[in-house]
Amino acid sequence: MGAHSIKTSSTSRRFAAASMLAAGAAVAGSGAATAAPVTVDVPVELRLPGVPEQVTVDVPEGVEVPPGLVAEAVADPVEFAAPAPEVSAGQQIVDAANAQLGTPYAWGATGPGSFDCSGLTSWAYQEAGISIPRTSQAQVGGGTPVAKGDLQPGDIVAFYSGATHVGIYAGNGQVIHAPSSGTTVSYAPVDSMPFYGASRYY
Repeated sequence: MGAHSIKTSSTSRRFAAASMLAAGAAVAGSGAATAAPVTVDVPVELRLPGVPEQVTVDVPEGVEVPPGLVAEAVADPVEFAAPAPEVSAGQQIVDAANAQLGTPYAWGATGPGSFDCSGLTSWAYQEAGISIPRTSQAQVGGGTPVAKGDLQPGDIVAFYSGATHVGIYAGNGQVIHAPSSGTTVSYAPVDSMPFYGASRYY
């Protein structure tokens, strides 16, 4: 006999029981039906020794279980939420900078109300728990040098002769930066400015 599902009540609780025909025959044959019944009112698994196959039935709470059957409590299934994927340090830096899109540029400002270029990069790194130098030249001069073709999200990218401007590589050929007076934190293509160098701190 394979597995079956028998519903007896829409308001009942589910029990796993040994093959009902086999169980009935065994109980009747043994004379156990005349014994005092056992009453259960929690989900149980009913197993008849020697009967390997089982069926699943729904029965009302408080059902009387013949003593010839073995009753064991069955715990309700516990569902666990999948753990949130771990966010890399580079992505944390990008996310912090993203949160400042539209913030105005101000020379010498380190945020969060306004930024200059290296103020934005140092602030975003600090939000990710990483301390880097304050000036653009020191930022690209520290850390691990990165070739333009090996950029990863979160890398510091410097532009123009002397590394006078920096931004944060955001992926897909884009940087997030605080451009200049009168502008706000925004995206720009890496190739829109003369590339000087790049550095990684994570």
